[in-house]
Amino acid sequence: MVARLTGLGGRGRTGPSPNGGRYGLLLVVLIGSYLLTAFSGATLATQVQVILFALVVLLALRTSPLPGPWPWVIAGVTVAGSAVTFYTSLSGARVGKATEDFWKALLLLMAAVMVVRRVLARPTVTIQSIYGALSAYLITGLMFASIYTGMNHLGTSDFFADNQPANTQTFQYFSFTTLTTLGYGDFTAAESGARSIAVLEALTGQIFLATLVARLVAAYRTPDRPEPEPSGGRRLPEDVDGPGDDEDRD
Repeated sequence: MVARLTGLGGRGRTGPSPNGGRYGLLLVVLIGSYLLTAFSGATLATQVQVILFALVVLLALRTSPLPGPWPWVIAGVTVAGSAVTFYTSLSGARVGKATEDFWKALLLLMAAVMVVRRVLARPTVTIQSIYGALSAYLITGLMFASIYTGMNHLGTSDFFADNQPANTQTFQYFSFTTLTTLGYGDFTAAESGARSIAVLEALTGQIFLATLVARLVAAYRTPDRPEPEPSGGRRLPEDVDGPGDDEDRD
């Protein structure tokens, strides 16, 4: 099943084709994962995210070719690590939940690196490049949300100022408003460590827009139009007497 999802082939590369880079399904999975926790605060929804984020990594492997044995190594670590963290999170202990969230962040970091690497390597910009950029942006926001959640499980004080509720839904909301630098101000980090991570996320969002998006715009090219040929299907003979003489035109 892992080989089918990742598209591992005999040449040590991933992807359904040598070109790779199809991100439509990846984008759908990311949006579904976000909406699952955005509209459901149940513990089961956060645990299912481990499986969904593992699927995100496997889809990123499928669409972002890697050389040598790396696809097999990453796929094996993803499946094994996700199974272990899913099992430990069932206990409900704070350390187990924090481990689950930090594992999610690591999975999303690997997926983001693979997607951005592949999108920047594409010689031309297509609709798949746009899907890949959107996927990487969503992955970044979900990754920081997982980091915030893990910090909250390990912290001894409130994560948000003014006793605002701290759960998966509010962490995702806080993460994406920080990533996009909207700065609504209804949720703010209370401790200096959390504030530092929030600043890092805001900088990441700006760098993402200034590098990846700018790269996509710069790489966009309209198809070249063929030059029209003279009537008759052939060019006029070259003027051997020089550009100033009109003998060949008469």
